[in-house]
Amino acid sequence: MTKEDFRIVYMGTPDFAVESLRRLVEGGYQVVGVVTMPDKPMGRHGSVLQSSPVKKYALEHGLKVMQPVKLKDEAFLEELAALDAHLQIVVAFRMLPEVVWDMPKLGTFNLHASLLPQYRGAAPINWAVINGEKETGVTTFFLQHEIDTGEIIQQVKTPVSDNDNAGTVHDRLMAIGGDLVVSTVDAIINGTVKTVPQEICVRHDTELKPAPKIFRDTCRMDWRHKNLQQLHDFVRGLSPYPAAWTVFDDGQGKNMEVKIFETRQEPTAHHLPIGSLLTDGKNSLKVAVNGGFLHVLSLQLAGKKQMDIKDFLRGRTVGEKASFC
Repeated sequence: MTKEDFRIVYMGTPDFAVESLRRLVEGGYQVVGVVTMPDKPMGRHGSVLQSSPVKKYALEHGLKVMQPVKLKDEAFLEELAALDAHLQIVVAFRMLPEVVWDMPKLGTFNLHASLLPQYRGAAPINWAVINGEKETGVTTFFLQHEIDTGEIIQQVKTPVSDNDNAGTVHDRLMAIGGDLVVSTVDAIINGTVKTVPQEICVRHDTELKPAPKIFRDTCRMDWRHKNLQQLHDFVRGLSPYPAAWTVFDDGQGKNMEVKIFETRQEPTAHHLPIGSLLTDGKNSLKVAVNGGFLHVLSLQLAGKKQMDIKDFLRGRTVGEKASFC
């Protein structure tokens, strides 16, 4: 069978999923349908509906779009079945019921932004960087009942540097993932797929790290219980979104919430209280932490735009008792 005759249904929602869809469309593969989330209400009164990035791309290229509220809705299932797809591909979508993922003749595979079985869950990129991983990657695997546990088809690795953040890793994996999706589809079309159970991909003494959904409370800086490297990695892993945050006490009776986007480490011994701030008043603001000082390079006050530390300090007095808490 040629790729022009091979019928694919694609499922995804955010920007991360657009790249793989683009590779398929531009590669001449037959995408007979695209499933994405319903339009999201925006604005003060929710009167404006915003389409997902995947929907926008699909409509621009004349693809059939489906936006079911419920994936078990009979009308949606009938419409999906009528497409008679050989294969379904899922990239950053939502958990599928068996009636959906078991529908195509050749199954459904998912592109996951980690080296499975590590970092199963909703936020694999964030948690890999938060945990200071030196390597991550993307995995394609066939769906089965338990989420992110199906047999691995292919994987590609990429290094993570100390200068990377979740945003740079996201963009790199998005591009690598697009290549991997096409490679996986070709292997399925050619009948050369040899899957591997996830259980045999790690040693028995290896700790499997999860990647749960990130909430607001997850993002608060823990100055007292994390060391210099851990705090630096925490900021990187949540930058640029949703961003690590803390409370700035200016030492003069005023507290305000700030998001922190970029930091630099200064390993050294000191005897200052954890969370206390040192500044020259113009170019530098650093936080005393376990193992040294964490220089804050970029931040954002509530209701303001992101700014570098020079703009933050301009016209603002940071008292001797100022701290992050």
